[in-house]
Amino acid sequence: MTTTVQFDRGGVQSSAELLREERRRIARDEPGLVPAGRGWEPASREMADLCACRVETIGDVLRGLRKAQEIMDKLPPPAANRVASFNSLYFTITDRVAGALQGSEVHDPEFLELLDVEFAKRYFDALRLWGEENRATPDAWEVLFRRAQDKRVSKLAAAMLGVNAHINHDLAWALTATWRRTGMTPTEDDPIHPDYLLVNKIFYQEIPRLRRRYSTPLQMRIDALVGDLDDWSQRVLVAATRAHAWEQALRLWELREDDEDLARAALVMDRASAYVGELLITGDGVVNRTGAALRAGRDVCRSGLRRMFRR
Repeated sequence: MTTTVQFDRGGVQSSAELLREERRRIARDEPGLVPAGRGWEPASREMADLCACRVETIGDVLRGLRKAQEIMDKLPPPAANRVASFNSLYFTITDRVAGALQGSEVHDPEFLELLDVEFAKRYFDALRLWGEENRATPDAWEVLFRRAQDKRVSKLAAAMLGVNAHINHDLAWALTATWRRTGMTPTEDDPIHPDYLLVNKIFYQEIPRLRRRYSTPLQMRIDALVGDLDDWSQRVLVAATRAHAWEQALRLWELREDDEDLARAALVMDRASAYVGELLITGDGVVNRTGAALRAGRDVCRSGLRRMFRR
């Protein structure tokens, strides 16, 4: 029995427009605004050269991420560029995947490595587009890139913005590209799916250390108060988003022969991911503003007590 995918072109277009309107409302963007200061100055040439390199193996990916880290660590603000926070996290996870390829848990290392390569290509392509000030830069990545120098965004939130763009936007496309290159016909119970889920396990193991690496003192205090609850909730989030990416890839696969419908689907996926990113920024701002208010209140109280005791 053949399943026919019903693609609602009108619904997709209206959804894309609504998502952009909602994102602008949250971010207070002006229509058509290209953010000032985009690009990778003063290291634009270095970043362009990096993004022009061929990526064929997971070793190439790691070398590219390591070089990107060197570049980003020199960008303003010194040693605190927000894109660098995500890049560091991405390197850690990729390095763990590279190690797993040599182990017995992976059923098809060739597929998993190719998926990792296709995944990384989308990140490097986004870096390239932003450096070229190209309007084709995915909205999902723009949410992070435009805040590269914004100290109001915590490093933890910046890392999560990159994870959001990479999983909710890039991963499904990386899967379809991998299926094409290997000649596989994907199914719901694909035999390589366990290898895909192995990356979830790596995330689960690294989440506590990665989150605490980027957390502010206030975020660390909250982390201590909630115990293992935030680790558990983020494991659930990783599982849910990566499961959704697999489902999206299966739907995109059914549209692979129709370039127009694929473009419409890409538009909605991109804008939906960008909208989620803006919501993450809003939530991070609430935490940071609360922290600033608490610190200000503490300072006022201390000042008042000092005056009281001087009397």
